[in-house]
Amino acid sequence: MLTYLLILVGLFLIYWGFSWLWSYYQKSKFKAIGGEIAPEEFEHTMRKAQIIDLRERNEFKAGHILGARDLPYTQLRERLGEMRKDLPVYLYDKTGVLSLRAARRLRKNGFEKISWLKGGYDNWSGKTKKSPTNY
Repeated sequence: MLTYLLILVGLFLIYWGFSWLWSYYQKSKFKAIGGEIAPEEFEHTMRKAQIIDLRERNEFKAGHILGARDLPYTQLRERLGEMRKDLPVYLYDKTGVLSLRAARRLRKNGFEKISWLKGGYDNWSGKTKKSPTNY
């Protein structure tokens, strides 16, 4: 019984290690065109970019980065035409996990300057705005 438990733990650790390495590899591919940026840099340079909130509408209405557009990840494919390819794109979600997926999708669709907020909205301490309840 203990042997099976050790095998399961070992397999989990191997899976976790490969997942981490894959994520690190994916993030490193974006360094030349933007990539993950700290909240301070995000705030300092966001005026020159399209800020896209990838969270669902109810989370966006509860509070979002000032100047961000509501474009949930679940609708990204259908709404790509609303974004400009000639401007940098700054992405964020709740924790930063979906932003990498969205960045890959944007790059496949011809966007060249893509960055995302390190740690996501949970890591943001800059200006925010709540949407009115009759949104």
